Amino acid sequence: MMTYYILIGGIALISWLVSSRLKSKFKKYSKVHLRNGMSGAEIAQKMLDDHGISDVKVISTAGMLTDHYNPKNKTVNLSEGVYNQRNASAAAVAAHEVGHAVQHAQAYEWLTMRSKLVPVVSVTSGMSTWVVFGGLMLGAAAGVGLGYYIAIAGLVMMGFATLFSFVTLPVEYDASNRALAWLKQKNMVSQEEYAGAEDALKWAARTYLVAALGALASLVYWAFQVFGGRD
Repeated sequence: MMTYYILIGGIALISWLVSSRLKSKFKKYSKVHLRNGMSGAEIAQKMLDDHGISDVKVISTAGMLTDHYNPKNKTVNLSEGVYNQRNASAAAVAAHEVGHAVQHAQAYEWLTMRSKLVPVVSVTSGMSTWVVFGGLMLGAAAGVGLGYYIAIAGLVMMGFATLFSFVTLPVEYDASNRALAWLKQKNMVSQEEYAGAEDALKWAARTYLVAALGALASLVYWAFQVFGGRD
């Protein structure tokens, strides 16, 4: 178990470092005011209009970095800072979230796959580690009996969560690419503003990469505990 705690601790540390770096980047680029004077909400609406999407609403949501696209009710949810602010960070986040709306409208395959995994992962992700651990306590390492099959079930649950994390990567990177392409093609930002938006989105994507690698590391560790201890 000590190895597991070291692994989780290392991943948590890296995640914290990347998250801190992301926050500092957004703070830095929030001081780069847009020459066009548009708010994040206006940027988002303009991008939706340019892609011919009329059934998605742009709304404000509480919190910091709580921005997201909700495919169920078709809303682009922008945190209060992004919704009202007129800077490179707000432009980057707003355009990124609309990127997800564009993916939805165009039936982007990775987003479709991710959406199908959501119901499964929402149920299994929170209990998978405990199911594996419980199986091990019941003697899964022997490779026989109820404990072994319980541990296998836990690994399958964990596998879905890991798959979800990796499917999320192309979804997030593609949304950022769509956002940056639109910002440049429509001449929405200056060269300095574009550089700031690109850098901010790059660090945002790294948070998902760390999460995916962490999920994979955890899966491999527990799989070794289940299969590696067999005679």
